[in-house]
Amino acid sequence: MHNKSLELWVGLFMLSGIVALVMLAVQAGSSGSVIGETYRIEARFENVGGLAVKAPVRIGGVRIGRVGAIRIDPSDYAAVVSLDIDAEYDTLGEDTGAAILTSGLLGAQFVGLSPGASDLYLESGDTLEFTQSAIQLESLIGQLMFNRSGQDEGR
Repeated sequence: MHNKSLELWVGLFMLSGIVALVMLAVQAGSSGSVIGETYRIEARFENVGGLAVKAPVRIGGVRIGRVGAIRIDPSDYAAVVSLDIDAEYDTLGEDTGAAILTSGLLGAQFVGLSPGASDLYLESGDTLEFTQSAIQLESLIGQLMFNRSGQDEGR
């Protein structure tokens, strides 16, 4: 009798653990979405690096939206990034800039906005004029190596 009650308690413990893991997975999956009304603006970049759809859009480290889509403009092959901004932040000036930044040294990429001082605000469908593409670590290392070799030859 004691053995069956122990098995029942172990079974209930395992079941509650599985339910908790499923709830955690569902909550973690839905926490990345922007809740409420949004408006969409676009930014054009030469290189988006490893930027992904649903990556955060931040101002001063505060998440204000997410990347809605990334596509190539067939006319000039520039990367066009659609940004879904929470409607609460509808007072971004037309001279707002965007840069693709990285969280930490090897972290995930996100779009960082630098608000402008314009009295005219961005509206849905507008395109940001001031952008800075992703910095490629491989390019920086290559430039550093090339500059070092040029300095060594001059000695």
